Amino acid sequence: MAGSSAAVVAGLTAAALATVGVLAYQASANVPAGLGRPRAETAATPTVTKAPRDKRHPTALPAGSGSGRRVVYSVDDDRVWLVTGDGKVERTFQVSPGSVDPVPGVYTVTSRSNAAVGTDGTPIEHVVRFATAKGVTIGFSAAVTGSAPEADPGRRTGGIRESREDGKVMWHFATIGERVVVIR
Repeated sequence: MAGSSAAVVAGLTAAALATVGVLAYQASANVPAGLGRPRAETAATPTVTKAPRDKRHPTALPAGSGSGRRVVYSVDDDRVWLVTGDGKVERTFQVSPGSVDPVPGVYTVTSRSNAAVGTDGTPIEHVVRFATAKGVTIGFSAAVTGSAPEADPGRRTGGIRESREDGKVMWHFATIGERVVVIR
């Protein structure tokens, strides 16, 4: 009797999973073009050329990086600034980029995961995704081991690695919809 009950439960579970799978596929197939896809905004885009830097203060927020509350990421300097609504830098830190860089522009945080496995196979935490480039999802994350390995040029990765401490701060700062300004 117990064996037939287990078979019924297994059958019902399989049917429920199949139904959820079909509904998820239908939902994803019917999403309007552009909805749910990270993209650069065209309005209020900051200067996308190399923003001038203060040579005496290399960690100073670059001019031309926008205004208001935002995350600023320099692909050339491998540096992030977390900027409050009044324009003050709450925190700045170095990062280790993946092999694929986002195109300079203004994005928004589109998804987050507390824990995941990176495209390089590394367990990561505090994942904050905001762009797609060359078919690769781009986002900030911290390796659970605390390491930030060099990007493998033979592998397309979009993880911008930060320390675990910086990752925690980013996680609390960059919620869904937060602006991310990418500059050179």
